[in-house]
Amino acid sequence: MELDNIDMKLLRLLQADASLSNKALSYHLNKSIAAVHERVKKLKANGYIKRTVAILDRKKVGIDLISFSQVFLKAHTAEVLNEFEREVAKFPEVMECYQMAGSYDFMLRIATKDMEAYHMFLRHKLAVLPQVNTVQTYFVLSETKSETAYPI
Repeated sequence: MELDNIDMKLLRLLQADASLSNKALSYHLNKSIAAVHERVKKLKANGYIKRTVAILDRKKVGIDLISFSQVFLKAHTAEVLNEFEREVAKFPEVMECYQMAGSYDFMLRIATKDMEAYHMFLRHKLAVLPQVNTVQTYFVLSETKSETAYPI
């Protein structure tokens, strides 16, 4: 599927506010409601729109600590990498997990209630994974920018 200018504008609108109705989208795009509905359906079917979510205020729901952990593994075989990814994906505290090139293997973004919750997560979940050699964690002091929309 090749995206045209209307599709791109539609995706930008939905990234900014996924709760916009087809009627509101049709107004912004100068297209019929039915045409917008079909475009959204096609974008979802082709994987451009993975899911629609509500973005919460983390502090209002009790998530006061964000940290980034660099994880060094004991080995780098496909089996070890795959097993680590499977296990870490099960942890609700891990918001993002990226395999990295460079001096460490994975970067995790971790969200917890507080330092004690992070400590429990590290001690009883992450550090006990058999693939993990070392974890270095950096704690967020302040958040200057946090975007969910890609610059398309």
